[in-house]
Amino acid sequence: MNQIEHNALAQAVRLDALPARAQLASSWVGFRTLLYKEVLRFWKVAFQTIAAPVLTGVLYLLVFGHVLDQRVEAFPGVRYSAFLVPGLVMMSLLQNAFANSSSSLIQSKIMGNLVFVLLPPLSHLEFFAAYALSSVLRAFVVGIGVFAVTGLIALPPVNAPVWVLVFGLLGAAMLGVLGIIAGIVSDKFDQLAAFQNFIIMPATFLSGVFYSVHSLTPFWRTLSRLNPFFYMIDGFRYGFFGQSDVDPWQSLAVVTASLLLTAAIAIRMLASGYKLRG
Repeated sequence: MNQIEHNALAQAVRLDALPARAQLASSWVGFRTLLYKEVLRFWKVAFQTIAAPVLTGVLYLLVFGHVLDQRVEAFPGVRYSAFLVPGLVMMSLLQNAFANSSSSLIQSKIMGNLVFVLLPPLSHLEFFAAYALSSVLRAFVVGIGVFAVTGLIALPPVNAPVWVLVFGLLGAAMLGVLGIIAGIVSDKFDQLAAFQNFIIMPATFLSGVFYSVHSLTPFWRTLSRLNPFFYMIDGFRYGFFGQSDVDPWQSLAVVTASLLLTAAIAIRMLASGYKLRG
């Protein structure tokens, strides 16, 4: 934590001495300060946190699009390259939302500066909201970057921008919350890496980013429907093409329920101080 972040959080600590009448105003200041710290954290290393994921998305499109563009038609009348763009945008969005909150918490634990976040008079809800919102912001910056660059190669139509925004927001929020849970549970970087490599990465890649589930065998098609990441990407892609593997309202229900469940778990962990206090 640099001196600017330290001073900002130290200011929030002093707010605890304010009269009860000023506590409501001070809680907003504390939340705003923590959110600023988390946004500043990824923005100051934007080459790593933003530019690198954008480059990765472009490379996926160049490789898979070049090989399969003339051989695969996932949706009728849709080029494979165009079909791939929304999936790559959503995949980048999800992975970076998770990485933002999880890496912040594990770094604070290992470096021993988590105390500067826990000392200020912040409620667990404000803590939760600041980490989740900063993850959504990073995810959207990366997602917009991936779409802007890949769109130069294969620009998909946008038939229902509201669906794009809704699923992008819900997906980023859910992965940001999962990142909070992973960061709380993990004590070392290798534990967090296991969470990333054995849960987040497989769930993302097997969610229909590179294919339509209708091309799968019945067993794998049924298995895909048990993956909430599939509904995020399928609903997100519906906003572009007006076509999807399942009804977008069903996807919305599954994603919303998954977000509420993970949020309840994370808030409960924060309220109890699990692996954070004591």
